[in-house]
Amino acid sequence: MASKLRARDIMSGGAHCVGAHESLRDAAKMMRDLDVGCLPICGDNNKLTGLITDRDIVVSCCAEGIDPATVQAGSMGGRLHWIDADADAKEVLQTMEKQHIKRLPVIDVKGGHQLVGMITEADLAKNLSDKQIAEFASAVYATA
Repeated sequence: MASKLRARDIMSGGAHCVGAHESLRDAAKMMRDLDVGCLPICGDNNKLTGLITDRDIVVSCCAEGIDPATVQAGSMGGRLHWIDADADAKEVLQTMEKQHIKRLPVIDVKGGHQLVGMITEADLAKNLSDKQIAEFASAVYATA
């Protein structure tokens, strides 16, 4: 059954972006208000440019004694991985496992390359088999 699923079937829709020029303080407030630990970062053209996590803000900003109100969210976006909304569940898992990531933005390539949602561990748990979840956890959380 899961092999027939597409990324758009697994994802949580309605992802909210923090603007690349907004501050980390603004991003943290958005995370609080939306009750999420990660936000996509979108540029001036409303296209996805990165992701920022609550951990990124704490470790790379607050722990360094930097005021989060003085740092733009766009400066924190690292290497970006995403998946086409029409990709199958197997490709979703392969991408997340290979890249050791727990959150994956979903882009509607045919629909103007727009961000349409995010796939998280919770989304995987709701939609995939126990075996697939176990394999994912083993791949993503395994230590070298």
